Amino acid sequence: MSEPTCRVDIVFAPGAVAHRGTAEELVGRALDARGLTGDVRFAADTAGLERAVQSAAGRGEVIVVPGTGASFTAPAGGAIRVDFGECEADRSPGTRVHIRGRGLDGLRYAVDSWFHHRFHPGRIVRYGDHPDQRVEVRIPGGDGPFPVAVLVHGGFWRPRWEFDLMDATAVDLTARGYVTWNVEYRRPAENRWAAMASDVSDAVQALASVPEADPKRVVVLGHSAGAQLALRAAADAAAEDPAVRPTLAVSLAGVLNLRLAGERHLGEGAVADAVGSDWAGDRATYERSSPIDRLPLGIPQLVVCAVDDEPDMLEMSRQYHEAAAATPDDVVRIEGPGDHFTVIDPGSEIWRRIAEAIDARIRPRTTSTPPPAARPLPGPGSDPRTSRPSS
Repeated sequence: MSEPTCRVDIVFAPGAVAHRGTAEELVGRALDARGLTGDVRFAADTAGLERAVQSAAGRGEVIVVPGTGASFTAPAGGAIRVDFGECEADRSPGTRVHIRGRGLDGLRYAVDSWFHHRFHPGRIVRYGDHPDQRVEVRIPGGDGPFPVAVLVHGGFWRPRWEFDLMDATAVDLTARGYVTWNVEYRRPAENRWAAMASDVSDAVQALASVPEADPKRVVVLGHSAGAQLALRAAADAAAEDPAVRPTLAVSLAGVLNLRLAGERHLGEGAVADAVGSDWAGDRATYERSSPIDRLPLGIPQLVVCAVDDEPDMLEMSRQYHEAAAATPDDVVRIEGPGDHFTVIDPGSEIWRRIAEAIDARIRPRTTSTPPPAARPLPGPGSDPRTSRPSS
């Protein structure tokens, strides 16, 4: 079988960018970071856009910038749609992922998504009827059942940030021998706070339908705002004792104290926007949802934060660890160099320590069991970010 192509086709509609050179520079850096080449086309008119997309579709998935909110039909080979501004999600057939509302930097996220899915494809599993109630699963080679890593992305609970944020982490953990279960979920801006929490819980329980997954070895990892969801799901599972109960919960630069995050207006008021109220107006929801208020969780935990993260995030992780350590919970803190996203960068030193700590908990080694080795990804190990969600 032939090797997958390293060439990415990127097609822009007329007027989609304000300055072509800037877009080309950004795309060039993103391609270089992944060891890819690219063909960038700027269509002169609508007919030219259609011709360029169809021509590129013969080589596989194409990245298309049709213009925010514009009508677009994905070609048979599939497409990554990029809209720089906020708009409704495009869930039409053929559009594998819709990157929206992330500005021009959405192009870099699109290149990353193309890369991960070309060389390490996953499979979509649906755990509900809503388009956002889906999981991307990757299964390692060999004989199962395998331990499972449930991944919950962050983005301050806002719709423009989706589970592509966790692609690199999923690929790395799959290479280490884990079934990876990368969760998408409904967001409060388009649904309700309670719907989001129930989605994550339902997604975890849907693991029971995966024959390669070992339901007794499940680690749930949440990054940033996703850590709030992950640890809440773990606490709920420990209290309710469902079919799938996580055996380890990992906070990666997590929003672990909703009241504190709300009072400090983190993410431009993201907590109150998502919950629908400040702490004083809905104390019960805050206390039911905030990991620090759920202690003890009744499950072992890793609390991770890079020392160059935003001071509020670092303080929150340390506060949570100190509070958890005063309960019967088994909790370990990991800190190291880096920023908010270093904790989900497979090329970082702190991620290596995280992965080793997870392995030690989920599958303790014996002298006859060699440590799993993550396969190196094509291109550089690090994933430099220029414009990212703060949580």
